[in-house]
Amino acid sequence: MKGKGRDDLMQQARHRFLLLLFAAIAIGLLVRAVDLQVLRQAFLQNQGDVRQQRVVTTAAHRGMVLDRNGEALAVSTPVDAVWANPKKLLSDQDLWPQLAALLDLPLSAIQKKVFKNQQKGFIYLKRLVTPILGQQVMALKIAGVGLQREYYRYYPAGEVTSHVVGFTNIDDQGQEGLELAFDRWLTGVPGRKLIVQDRLGRPVGDLQQLTVAQPGKNLTLSIDKRLQYLAYRELKATVQKYRARSGSVVIMDVHTGEILAMVNQPSYNPNKRSERRSAALRNRAVTDVLEPGSTIKPLTVVAALESGQYRPDTLIQTSPGWFMVKRLTVQDSHDYGLLDLTGIIRKSSNVGVSKIALSLAPEQLWDVFSRLGLGRSSGSGFPGESAGLLSRSGKKGKVKRVTMSYGYGLSVTPLQLVRAYSALAAEGILPPVFFQKVTDGVKGERVLSRQAALRVSKMMMAVVAKGGTGARARIVGYQVAGKTGTVRKSASGTYAKDRHVALFSGFAPVSSPRLAAVVVVNEPQGKKYYGGQVAAPLFSKVMSGALRLLNVLPDDLPEPPMEYASIGGGL
Repeated sequence: MKGKGRDDLMQQARHRFLLLLFAAIAIGLLVRAVDLQVLRQAFLQNQGDVRQQRVVTTAAHRGMVLDRNGEALAVSTPVDAVWANPKKLLSDQDLWPQLAALLDLPLSAIQKKVFKNQQKGFIYLKRLVTPILGQQVMALKIAGVGLQREYYRYYPAGEVTSHVVGFTNIDDQGQEGLELAFDRWLTGVPGRKLIVQDRLGRPVGDLQQLTVAQPGKNLTLSIDKRLQYLAYRELKATVQKYRARSGSVVIMDVHTGEILAMVNQPSYNPNKRSERRSAALRNRAVTDVLEPGSTIKPLTVVAALESGQYRPDTLIQTSPGWFMVKRLTVQDSHDYGLLDLTGIIRKSSNVGVSKIALSLAPEQLWDVFSRLGLGRSSGSGFPGESAGLLSRSGKKGKVKRVTMSYGYGLSVTPLQLVRAYSALAAEGILPPVFFQKVTDGVKGERVLSRQAALRVSKMMMAVVAKGGTGARARIVGYQVAGKTGTVRKSASGTYAKDRHVALFSGFAPVSSPRLAAVVVVNEPQGKKYYGGQVAAPLFSKVMSGALRLLNVLPDDLPEPPMEYASIGGGL
C-alpha cells in the first residue's frame, strides 16, 4: 500500500511539474508576443522593410532633337538594363548557363564579373536590352537578378546629320555635337520610387513614388533635314567622283544666321558604336581651318572701295602678269593687262588684288577681315569650334599683306567663310550664328558700308557669268554671286604642287539674297582640281535644290516672246 501511495504522489508531482512547465512556456510566449507585437513592433517592422524594400532610381526621358520642321533627328526609346546582386546570384549558379545564353554573353564573362564583384550589392550584367529579352531573363527567376529601365538614343537620319547632332554615351550623356552642347537642356531629372522585393531580391511591386522623373526638353534646330539630305548626297557624290580626302558644305540663311545645312565627308553612323572613331567624329566645317585662297579676294575689294581710293571702274595694270614684292613673286595664270575691280574678281587676278593691298593703309585690309569675323570664334557655341588665324603682322609687313589679299597666310573655317559671305549678301550686316531655330527677330551687326557690299555683290555675278572662273556655279532662273578658290596645301614648310583644296563661296538670289553657301573639297585627285571645276558644280546643284525646296522666287527668268507678252486675258 505504501508503494502505491508513493507512486501516486510522484505521478501528481509530475503532473504539477508539467502544468508549471506549460504555464511557464505559455507565459514566455505571451511575454515574447507582447515584446514583438507591442514593445519592438516599430523596430522589427523597419528591419523587415529594410530587407524587403528598396529605393530605386527611375530613368528620365531625354528630350528629342528636331529639325526646324519638326522632323525627328534624335529620339530615345525605352529599353532595359539587366543587373544583379552578386551575393545573391552566387546561390543560383545552376542557372548561369541559361542566363548567359539569353544575354548572348560567354559564361566565363558572367563568372568573372560576379566573382570579381561579389562584395558589391549591384552590378550590370548587360545594358540596352529589349523589353522582351528583359522579361525572358526575369522568367528564369534567378536570385539577385533584376531589370532597370533606361533609354536607347536613336538617330533616324544616321550619318546625314551625325556631325551636327552628335551622339550620347551608354548613360545617355551627350558626347559630341549639339547633344554635348545642349546636354543640360536635353537631360531630364531622374525620379525615385520605393519598391518591394522577394527573398531572392527580385522586384515584385511598387510601394510609393517618391519623386516623379522629369523628362528633358526638346531641342529644335535650325537645320532643314531636306536641305541636309540634299547637301549630303551631292557632297558624297563629288568626293567619291574626285577621290577627294574630305569635303564640307555649309548653307546659311543670310538674314537670320541660321545654319540650314552642314555636312561633311567622311561621315559616320551614330547608331553604330563601332563607327564612332575619332578621325570621323569631328565636324570639319567648324573645327578644321584652311587658307581660303581666292575666295577672300572680294573682301579685299571691299577694303579698296571703303578706303575711298577706288571706284568699280578704277583700272589697274596687271601686265605682264607678274611682279615682285621683295623675294615674293606674285603671278597670274595669264597676262590680263588693264582690269577694273570687276575684272580682277572675275579673272581672279593675284597681281590686281596685291597692288590694291599695297596701296591701302597697313591696317585697312586686316580691319575689314576682322570685322567680318575672321580670326575669332563665331560664338555659335558648337563644341570644338576653331577661331582660325588672322595674324596682326598682316598690318605691317608688305609680303604678309600681299599674301593675305589673295587668301594665304590666314586660316578660316568654312563656317567663318559662309558667315562673311552672308554679310556681303545682307548689304554689310554680319549675322550671328545659330544652330537653333530662330523664332524672334535677329539683329546683326553692321560691319561694312551698304554701298561697298552691294557693289562687290554685283561684281561677283561676273564670276559665274560666261568667261568667269565659276561659270559652272550658274543656276537656271536665279542670279548668283560667288567666287572660286584653288588653294595649294602647305606641306613640310612649303606649298605642294600636287595637293589642293577646291572652294566655292557664294549666295543667291542676288536681287533679294536668301541663302549663302560654302563648298570645300579637300585634295581632289586627277587633272581636275580647280575650284571652278570641282566645287562650283557642287555649289550649283546644292544651291539650286535648296532654293526650290524653300520656294524662293526666281529672279533671272528669260523674258517671254513679244507675241506671248502682248496676249491678254478675256476668255
